[in-house]
Amino acid sequence: MNFQIGRLNVSNERCTIIAEIGNNHNGDFERAIALVDQAQSIGVDCVKFQMRVLDQVYRKKTLARSGEDLSTEYVVDLLEKFELSPDEHYRLFDYCQKIGIEYLCTPWDLESTRILESFGVPGYKISSADLTNLPLIDAVARTQKPLILSTGMSYFDEVKKTVAFLQKHNANFALLHCNSTYPAPLQDINLNWMSRLKELHPLVGYSGHERGIAVSFAARALGACIIERHFTLDREMEGPDHAASLEFNDFDALVKGLRDIEMALGSSEERVLSQGEIINRENLSKSLIASRPLKLGTVLAPGDISVRSPGQGLSPQCYESLLGKVLHRDMEEEDFFYQTDLHETVIEPKNYSFDRPWGIPVRYHDFQKFHTFVQPDFFEFHFSYSDMSLDPADFLHGEYDCDFVVHAPELFSGSHLMDLATPDDSYRQQSLQETQRIIDITRALKKYFPRTKRPMIVANIGGFTMDQPIAKQEHEAYYRRFAESLKALDLQGVELIPQTMAPFPWHFGGQRYQNLFVELDEIIEWCEKLNIRLCYDVSHSALTCAAYGVDIYDFSAKISPYVAHLHLADAKGVNGEGLQIGEGDLDFIRLNEILRRGCPQASFIPEIWQGHKNNGEGFFIALDKLEQLSR
Repeated sequence: MNFQIGRLNVSNERCTIIAEIGNNHNGDFERAIALVDQAQSIGVDCVKFQMRVLDQVYRKKTLARSGEDLSTEYVVDLLEKFELSPDEHYRLFDYCQKIGIEYLCTPWDLESTRILESFGVPGYKISSADLTNLPLIDAVARTQKPLILSTGMSYFDEVKKTVAFLQKHNANFALLHCNSTYPAPLQDINLNWMSRLKELHPLVGYSGHERGIAVSFAARALGACIIERHFTLDREMEGPDHAASLEFNDFDALVKGLRDIEMALGSSEERVLSQGEIINRENLSKSLIASRPLKLGTVLAPGDISVRSPGQGLSPQCYESLLGKVLHRDMEEEDFFYQTDLHETVIEPKNYSFDRPWGIPVRYHDFQKFHTFVQPDFFEFHFSYSDMSLDPADFLHGEYDCDFVVHAPELFSGSHLMDLATPDDSYRQQSLQETQRIIDITRALKKYFPRTKRPMIVANIGGFTMDQPIAKQEHEAYYRRFAESLKALDLQGVELIPQTMAPFPWHFGGQRYQNLFVELDEIIEWCEKLNIRLCYDVSHSALTCAAYGVDIYDFSAKISPYVAHLHLADAKGVNGEGLQIGEGDLDFIRLNEILRRGCPQASFIPEIWQGHKNNGEGFFIALDKLEQLSR
């Protein structure tokens, strides 16, 4: 269930965050504007005010201070000082519209409802004090606009009666659990009561008056679809709500924390492994392997099978299923068993046909194997830092009638991640040294591949951070340091092409933040400034588009003129990277047409996660699918 309040979609999928300014402006219009600006700057969805026509709210005797309780007299005194005029409220409404934040207001009486309706407000908030005020609720419901009701100070039977009243009116509404004391003691908040409210209505949020933000986080974890907290410039100011309000820093932390919690909550649907878990699963878990050399035709027995790490082969859960199978290939001792060994099938390459140069990824140690049974236009050598110390003559013999590309290591010895943009100059100098080594190795490989005059080196050039992304305004300094690094490198005879990146890369089995060559406008700007071309990693950029709400096909069309080389794989969500073609969210028929127009000469490889396993099975499945989709 969901409903719209202006541009906001109120639902259980994403928490709507309301900054309750109320009367914390203390009657000062400019202070109200300052509160709106601060709320908007930290990502609040909606700011809320209160409107009262006092002689419509209170008895004449009360307004005349004729023997009312001291607490009521105190509140009335403050309201008379701190109420904004209807004109000031309209100016606030108009200002909020202009800067892109929703304006809500609580009418405390029928006349205030009429005034707010004349503004064209998108919805209403009903205070806890008026949950039982059915005449007011009736007037608001008749506007046919959505409303949010706080339930503080109310008994369950009263809430049930008002809910039934709203349902009779077919109103769109949400309930807010609330304890109406300012500040509220923790022991009185009773967040578990939200579950009782959900028995009455599916959309339940939380309006908090407690100190701090921990309870609000817990409310979201318990399913609150709205979090409303009072907002002030200074908790020491005069007025009843300031002490129960959050100042800027705490509200900023609240917004960030709520969004983090939403990301962490996920769903109760089928569990999907993140890319980081897949990496760690392969590194840490175990596989079924051959206990000894085995010949084609062997009927597998217990003595033929062992369990060892890493987890790159068939799961040990398949042990019993593997027993008795007839082996359809020769195996060396400790070779992995794969899923195809259960089905006695073999995925083999064929003569592929594409309208652009195509290749497959290889390492030194498996180049000869792949070269014997597949004839791509080029091979892309993926280097690890240990490969950089190997002698290519031990693996390459003579000249090869194909081209080559090099993929630079991302990780060097000593757990040093390549970073040509870091503000840490000593770290950047080390990255420059390692990058120059890979450039020199690439030049040395040219004698084995004489067709390739200017080999491309695909690189992640750095710009990552550990705990949070860098501020947008700092990006230029990072790009400028990368530009300085390019000038410091001897690139004669080679072309360094940065690859497009996802915003949440995986390093050492955990998530980091990537800041450069992620966002489209920056990529284009710096390609033009530095006169460089790109490796467009489609899977990486699909994750970027999913994270930032960008259309991947528009992204592809705009970036394609700068693309020299393509890494093709499917993607899903914000971290489903390197998936097999057809197993993610991408429409490769549409994508292929865009890339055919935008970068017709760009070469490509299938960049399928662990596609090299079982003699390149994943690569060849991808190539077969891509060939069919390109027809």
